[in-house]
Amino acid sequence: MSLLFALYALAIGAVIGSFLNVVIYRYPREESLTFPPSRCPLCETRIRWYDNIPVLSWLQLRGRCRTCRGSISVRYPLVELANAIFYLAIYLQTGPTVGFILVAAIVSMTIALIYIDLEIQILPDVINYPGMAIGLAIGALGLGYSFPRLQLATGIVDSVAGGIIGASFLLAMALGYKLLRQTEGMGLGDVKMLAMLGAVVGWKAVIPLLFIASLVGSIFGVAHGLKRGEGLNAAIPFGVFLGLATFVVLFFGRTLIAWWIRGLIVV
Repeated sequence: MSLLFALYALAIGAVIGSFLNVVIYRYPREESLTFPPSRCPLCETRIRWYDNIPVLSWLQLRGRCRTCRGSISVRYPLVELANAIFYLAIYLQTGPTVGFILVAAIVSMTIALIYIDLEIQILPDVINYPGMAIGLAIGALGLGYSFPRLQLATGIVDSVAGGIIGASFLLAMALGYKLLRQTEGMGLGDVKMLAMLGAVVGWKAVIPLLFIASLVGSIFGVAHGLKRGEGLNAAIPFGVFLGLATFVVLFFGRTLIAWWIRGLIVV
């Protein structure tokens, strides 16, 4: 039975991942998420159910539309596969509980935010605000105690503190950058996203999360700026790196926090 539930989690993750692809494609284009049904973005032919099976249909069609033979982005199976694997990893820690639903929802929201930010550099409030509410629910239920191998808030105070500390750090950075450079350096979407993520992982983990995101984002930003000849002025979608850092912290945060605290003690 346990194996069967694990397979269910994997399958549900793939199906939700398919819906995430709809959100990622249609939100930036201001299209309805429910109508019309899934269609080829090139020839707009409606996709039949047997060509819409997560991951498998893309592989069977070799990444091309059955009708026009146009190329279908590899992003589609990658999102479906990533969401499926994350759901399985979460299930193995939580089992069939309310905790699974809440943490899985946050993971899917984060994946959607990553890709939307990558495409249009916007982190929608329609995802951030519900994510904050879910983060607070995770804290209120004390899921950090229930599932100690996942880095989650251990109480409502931990959750609220994580959200406030995360948002405050980024807001201070954004205001400081604007004061020094007289231009916007970071949108409030990043602030709201880190408030959401801080509420999920708790205050002890929000600093390592921000450190990882800033480090990787800075390396990418410098390389990207040099390549485009923009130097340090190159704009980067910071939400992408906040999201990636969240996945690291969610599954390996306990170890990272232990290293961080040990380092503070040594210093």
